[in-house]
Amino acid sequence: MNIMANTYSHCYNHIVFSTKNRIELITPDIEERVWAYIGGIARKHNITAIQVGGIDNHIHALISSPPSVAPSQIAQWIKGGSSHWIHNEFQHLNDFAWQDGFGVFAVCKSHASKVVEYIKNQRKHHEKQIFEEEYRELLRLHEIEYDERYLFG
Repeated sequence: MNIMANTYSHCYNHIVFSTKNRIELITPDIEERVWAYIGGIARKHNITAIQVGGIDNHIHALISSPPSVAPSQIAQWIKGGSSHWIHNEFQHLNDFAWQDGFGVFAVCKSHASKVVEYIKNQRKHHEKQIFEEEYRELLRLHEIEYDERYLFG
């Protein structure tokens, strides 16, 4: 029997989700604090937020994690922790919520720098394209089938 002594991996995931009903709540005056807090959530769970960003109604996070951590768990940690923090930190956002679902897209190391730049340039990108179009485009690019009826539930 041939047993492998160690496991080696490098998993990058591009996680995307919106605010509930895509309401524009992450305004430029608070976004840097929100992105930084999400980076802290990642560190707390021994994963790495390579880049976090977005605009008023959605977030992109490029995350590096061990293969033992499911992307759904990462999304749950980020959404739950940041939502709780936003409620406590910004009194005017006590109704803040993230959408129920999320998109996750595997990224190879050779494309990670492109995804980082893409996340950094979200405000400029969204001068020409709304979130709904961007999300559909990401799903098509990664050949993920979806039902339009449930896409933005």
